[in-house]
Amino acid sequence: MVTLILFVLIFGVVVISHEFGHFLLAKANGIHVIEFSVGMGPNLFSFQKGDTKYSLKLLPIGGACMFEGEDGLNEKEDGEDHSGSFLNANVWARISTVLAGPIFNFILGFIIAFIMVNLIVIRDPVATEIVDGGAAQEAGLEAGDRILSLNGSKIHLYEEIQLFTMTYRGGEVAVEYERDGVKGTTTLTPKYDESEGRYLIGISNADFVELSGLDSFRYSWYEMRYCVNMTWKSLAMLVQGQVSRQDVAGPVGIAVNVVGKTYESTKDYGWQNVLVNMLNITLMLTVNLGILNLLPIPALDGGRLVFLIWEAITHKPVPPEKEGMVHFIGLMFFMVLMVFLLFNDLVNIFG
Repeated sequence: MVTLILFVLIFGVVVISHEFGHFLLAKANGIHVIEFSVGMGPNLFSFQKGDTKYSLKLLPIGGACMFEGEDGLNEKEDGEDHSGSFLNANVWARISTVLAGPIFNFILGFIIAFIMVNLIVIRDPVATEIVDGGAAQEAGLEAGDRILSLNGSKIHLYEEIQLFTMTYRGGEVAVEYERDGVKGTTTLTPKYDESEGRYLIGISNADFVELSGLDSFRYSWYEMRYCVNMTWKSLAMLVQGQVSRQDVAGPVGIAVNVVGKTYESTKDYGWQNVLVNMLNITLMLTVNLGILNLLPIPALDGGRLVFLIWEAITHKPVPPEKEGMVHFIGLMFFMVLMVFLLFNDLVNIFG
């Protein structure tokens, strides 16, 4: 029951922030919002306020902000006023309305990251200990060195070093570091560690940041950047076939294997530990949702933006019925994908 409540709260916050972004910009641009709903499936509760219906639905795995004319058809009868139709809004109003959903996911992510960095211990990318015989020692790195970049990618958090090694696929790594205020460079080749099941560069870290002044905002940005990089690298691994079926999860898998197991493993350490871990899951989900919705795939916000940007450039809109058909095909694809994810989640849980 606790797992279910936490899952509903986390998904609810992420979905509401996304749909509220669409809602707020639609209202600001004079676009008629027919329905603002949280969840999918049959209605549990709904009410009408003004010309918008607000609904809470049975399945806590999505939401919608439906505009008049969004599907290529105006809802009102011919001859009536269509000034609030999505179709009749200028192209930049439509672009901003569609873009607002993912942007609000990133805004939510930054707020959560800000709360987190003030609750958890932040680790700087400093090698407080060099592992004997490790790649770092062979490359000449010493205890106290601050890692500035790996293969040109800037490093601000120790977790970014861990992310780099998790996605490392071979070859020498160019390292920029700072020692006693002086910058230096070297190269190393991470070594595979059987017990860890991944490549390591051979350093450990116990250097913690003491936040002061505007540090909270700076490190909140670093946390957001880390989540964005993790999402992009995970997507790249998925496309390249480097992710196994066990590593893919849908809503059920997230509820049981992520939220549930995280709660069970942290509850004995107090409510603050549980809170931080739930915030971290929420941060990852909202960043994931923001990025995934910006991909140029039909039925997603990014797919709609492709058509709108084309219209802004050419001043010729794609016929609504043709665009609607493309998005319908995309929607059918995602329905099939949801069935696959549900089956995969059940196999991972009970298999």
